[in-house]
Amino acid sequence: MVRMTGKRALMEMLRAEGVDYIFGNPGTSESPIMDALEDFPDIKYMLTTQEGVAMGMGDAYARATGKPAFVNLHIETGLANGISLLTNAYEGGTPLVLTSANQDIRKLSNNRSDLVQMVEQFTKWSAEVTHPEQLPGIIRRAFNEAKTPPTGPTYVAFSANALDDEGEMDIIPSSKGYFRIGPDKTAIAEAARLLKDAQDPVIIVGDRVAQSESSQEIVKVAEMLGARVYATNYSEMNYPTGHPQFLGALNPSMPDSKKIIGSSDVVLAVGTNVFSGFFYFSGPALGANTKLIHVDQAYEEIGKSEPTDVGIIADPKIAMVELVDALESKMSGAEREAAKGRMLTVSEEKASLKRDWQSRLQRDWDNQPMTADRMMHEISNALPDDTIIADDSITSRGSIHSSMEFNEPGSIYGIRGGALGWGMGGVLGVKLAY
Repeated sequence: MVRMTGKRALMEMLRAEGVDYIFGNPGTSESPIMDALEDFPDIKYMLTTQEGVAMGMGDAYARATGKPAFVNLHIETGLANGISLLTNAYEGGTPLVLTSANQDIRKLSNNRSDLVQMVEQFTKWSAEVTHPEQLPGIIRRAFNEAKTPPTGPTYVAFSANALDDEGEMDIIPSSKGYFRIGPDKTAIAEAARLLKDAQDPVIIVGDRVAQSESSQEIVKVAEMLGARVYATNYSEMNYPTGHPQFLGALNPSMPDSKKIIGSSDVVLAVGTNVFSGFFYFSGPALGANTKLIHVDQAYEEIGKSEPTDVGIIADPKIAMVELVDALESKMSGAEREAAKGRMLTVSEEKASLKRDWQSRLQRDWDNQPMTADRMMHEISNALPDDTIIADDSITSRGSIHSSMEFNEPGSIYGIRGGALGWGMGGVLGVKLAY
């Protein structure tokens, strides 16, 4: 063990965790951290003038690099500014360690703020360091919690005395982690049985597909079944949008979407909440005779709100590989031919949707002001092939996805959750990551 100040232990832990950047907007309470930074030139401080930008940068950087970002805000005032985008990170499962410093722990009688209480409902785990020797262990746990599936943001507060005082420290980073958990074999067999017998299968994907890098395996399953494919959210490349079986986004709380999933005999949901939405709707989203198979590494989502026939807690990529193998061995020749017929029907449906959009684009081409459809079409024609889109749109999102195809991992990063303003920092975080 080595004796050092808490602020030095923090910087040593960040170095051990492989942190290259701190995203933040500091104040007086963070002065010890800024002081310690002078001795760590390999860790760069990305100074923002508003906390939402720091949160957006950290969120996007973490998603683009696949490793937890480190964000540092100022006591309760700066932290409060960051909470709106913290809710997005929490909803989207971004691996991020958010921090802020606090008054000395000895000022409990002076209206010292409980920073942990401010954020604990929007984090996987939160704690306050009140003694310097607590610091290495709490930072290690914060990083470990953030990157362990289901991933998400964590929070650590630092009391002033914990940063300035000295203690005996062991600087040991969080473990690498091996998180690709395989599925239950019996569950895969039952899922394959239901899917091979399906007459109208639907696949629904969410952002944890991109997190597990399983989109290509899901394409294989979709092609084997001739299934229609939809996304409940699409803030990363969860399924190639140019694929003939991808029919766009759906919102299970809206009547048209409820009809789509309610009329299917088997729904395979992968890496998505089943089903979340802002609006309340009465009764289940699924039809009375619809079977639901839910594959997810977010174990708390399986069976949370919809009756689930086969719940599979596993890494989506490994689960889809095993599902492909099971379907290969179980599907008969007649079932394979039926799937080919469904694939043709789905491809025709996609072509019809594209024609409808092109007709609307041409019909409204000369509108003043310019329509979102034309704007996105014109932008799409001007973009280089290797462009990465940072998407903070809401009302024009349909125009973006009608004008552009996202077929490669990392080609799009979008806002997650309902807090606006992610894009200003998000685009900078993506740029920095690449």
